[in-house]
Amino acid sequence: MKKSYGVNELRRMYLEFFESKDHLVMKSFSLVPHNDKSLLLINAGMAPLKPYFTGQEIPPRKRVATCQKCVRTGDIENVGKTARHLTFFEMLGNFSFGDYFKHEAIAWSWEFLNGVLGLEEDRLYPSVYGEDDEAFDIWNKEIGIPAERITRFYRDPETGECDNFWEHGAGPCGPCSEIYYDRGEKYGCGKPDCKVGCDCDRFIEVWNNVFTQFEGDGKGNYEELSQKNIDTGMGLERLAVVMQDVDSVFDIDTMKAIRDKVCEMSHKTYQTDALDDVSIRLITDHIRSSTFLVSDGVMPSNEGRGYVLRRLIRRAARHGRMLGIDGVFLAKLSETVISESKDGYPELEEKKAFIFKVLTQEEESFNKTIDQGLAILGEMMTEMEQKGTKTLSGENTFKLYDTFGFPVDLTQEILEEKGFDYDEAGFNACMQEQRTRARNARKVTNYMGADASVFEQVSPDITTEFVGYDQLSCQAKVTVLAAAVEDGDGKTVSALVDAISEEYGTIVTDVTPFYATMGGQQGDKGVIETEDGRFIVEDTVKLVGNKYGHVGHMEFGVIKVGDTVTLSVDERLRAQVCRNHSATHLMQKALREVLGTHVEQAGSYQDSERTRFDFSHFSAMTPEELKKVEDMVNAKIAEGIPVQTDVMTVDEAKKTGAMALFGEKYGEKVRVVSMGEFSKELCGGTHVKNTADITAFKIVSENGVAAGVRRIEALTGDNVFAYYHRLEEELEAAARIVKSTPANLAERLEHLMAEMKALQSENESLKSKAAKNALGDVMDQVVTVKGVKLLAANVSGVDMNGLRDLGDQLKGKLGEGVVVLASDCEGKVNLVAMATDGAMKQGAHAGNLIKAIAGLVGGGGGGRPNMAQAGGKNPAGIKDAIAAAEGALEQMLS
Repeated sequence: MKKSYGVNELRRMYLEFFESKDHLVMKSFSLVPHNDKSLLLINAGMAPLKPYFTGQEIPPRKRVATCQKCVRTGDIENVGKTARHLTFFEMLGNFSFGDYFKHEAIAWSWEFLNGVLGLEEDRLYPSVYGEDDEAFDIWNKEIGIPAERITRFYRDPETGECDNFWEHGAGPCGPCSEIYYDRGEKYGCGKPDCKVGCDCDRFIEVWNNVFTQFEGDGKGNYEELSQKNIDTGMGLERLAVVMQDVDSVFDIDTMKAIRDKVCEMSHKTYQTDALDDVSIRLITDHIRSSTFLVSDGVMPSNEGRGYVLRRLIRRAARHGRMLGIDGVFLAKLSETVISESKDGYPELEEKKAFIFKVLTQEEESFNKTIDQGLAILGEMMTEMEQKGTKTLSGENTFKLYDTFGFPVDLTQEILEEKGFDYDEAGFNACMQEQRTRARNARKVTNYMGADASVFEQVSPDITTEFVGYDQLSCQAKVTVLAAAVEDGDGKTVSALVDAISEEYGTIVTDVTPFYATMGGQQGDKGVIETEDGRFIVEDTVKLVGNKYGHVGHMEFGVIKVGDTVTLSVDERLRAQVCRNHSATHLMQKALREVLGTHVEQAGSYQDSERTRFDFSHFSAMTPEELKKVEDMVNAKIAEGIPVQTDVMTVDEAKKTGAMALFGEKYGEKVRVVSMGEFSKELCGGTHVKNTADITAFKIVSENGVAAGVRRIEALTGDNVFAYYHRLEEELEAAARIVKSTPANLAERLEHLMAEMKALQSENESLKSKAAKNALGDVMDQVVTVKGVKLLAANVSGVDMNGLRDLGDQLKGKLGEGVVVLASDCEGKVNLVAMATDGAMKQGAHAGNLIKAIAGLVGGGGGGRPNMAQAGGKNPAGIKDAIAAAEGALEQMLS
């Protein structure tokens, strides 16, 4: 019998059901894709599992079940306007990688919906791909669904497309079988032919089985796959609508709690005003997306996924204002999101202080500019009305985006409310630089986003075992070789080879002590040797399918596939990298102690020279804060704390208080690196044995790299001593220049600066006196223009500063009026205009006066009504410019 289960209960029931069917239940992956440059954000349940479908990686088990958090913003403009659209949703999925297929998938979907959830048999309607007789027979003969209640969907004869056949270009594809639930006539369109497939809300799809059984060439030709897969998707929110028998996703328990909070904050009642309802739904959706994105480490910015987050936050903030909510409110609303969802996503509770900080910072930032931006947009729309145009220019749209932080869809939304649109092509032209940069950051990929490389041809069964935590040298067998070769067109490409001799190439072995670049740590360097060959390893990289590639060149000899080789890591470089990596752990903990627990790692890089650490913080660190962090790290180094590594499950690690990284993909077992009770982190990198091995730590820079992200660069060990040695040399060189010693340098510089200041003051006084003398007594040149006194004169050899000083003196002598001065100085022209309060009241404007005459000296400029200046390139025009001042002022006073 059907019951009204809550969202959290439905999630738990689904995962427990498939766990009982021998599925490995995996936690939701981060919204930030891992090693997949084809996606900005995870937008489907199967997206994080692509490497298992493509064969790049071997899955942890052939049967997997997940509840995956997803974000899609393709139709963000419809969110709120309808009760159907969401940007954030949860996707339930059960997956088979070459294990079970249609019989089990269909039977289990029916068992869960009808048997576990109690959905009525006579209200469930399966659909199949028109040509998939196998699926039809399973539903009809095995499950017992009457044929008339099974809908066949065929390809469109014109487009060749079909909703019940999943394919995405060339690659694996296959038919689908969906299950619809009849919600009853009250949700229908009333048409006599209303049935499965109708656009109304009566028949709602709750389950979709995708049977990946073909390899398509993208041209309509298909071959049967030897390994068939199952990819099941079911929207959790949509399922909750059915189980709770509510009108829309905004009425299910978890979302209604958020919706009610919005109403409480705005003192509005849902479903009493259509426009208010749009804002209430939009905020309800956007705060969910924003909260989950921030929890996975996404920060607001003007590019990529950071721009997606910024759009969501700023749209929600604006609609909050439209509802009459005063001040910042999103962080408070996020509390409800976390409360409703932490059952399935405990990381929300763990990261809530950080989430609140980011939301508040971005909302406050937007609030500083939104009023001015709205005013500017209002002026633009008024001007459009006066000109009779309905389209805002691309340049103005970009100005709102670039200066006032208005995402273009927010501008579009405001324009549409008034019946306007914007020049999308013009805006895109203005955005070309940003779009080009974003495009370059996205790699060209093949089917399902897997990075195309020569190593995809290698069997996923060939892997590399890393033994470099405990040893820096070992023997291994060469399993794969790749080298740079010329193709038929004379281009250099990478290809699999049987041997390498003089070429650059990559060596893969079954075992290696070389650490591959990952987690911010630079890969090891060293040598690979045989009796007759020596390969210089310049870098080590992680390849698809857990293979380690040793990249470099042959120094001499030959290395062949199958050879037994000796791999030796450069011990000195590894030790330096370890110092930097371990120091980074100490520094992160110190930053959290000094700045607060909102500090989270946003990126890091360690090589043999330095450590670079990016972290979440919202203002520049003070010198005092930097010193505290540096002193704390050096104190822990001096303590000589043993560095301990333990292997355990992620849950066990979190119970110890170990820090995990945003968006990091962890396996079943993780390494926890501890430095006493001070620092404890999940980390797969290499480290020192004792903090004393780091020797010393020095921060050399701190700066901002993005909104809410700061970067520290620091040195350790011998590099610290080298840094101080360079400083000593520079100090001694500076002392020699000013004829002093390092000990007396500060005193000597203070004395020199005092002398310089006195000389500059004397020089300015002499220049002012010379300018006066050069100008002479010009008060007899004063003329009256419509009751306003004007003094226009030129003087030779006076710079802009001197000209302004001279203007101030003459304005004082004049009492009330306008002063215009010109000077030729070092082949260029300086112009200054000044107007007193009385002259301005009569219409004088110094900025407009300068604009009127600057062209005569080959220049341009402007300024305020009381003072303006300009430069020019044509001294010959000074006489004409001075003469034109009177006419320009007269026209102004008219």
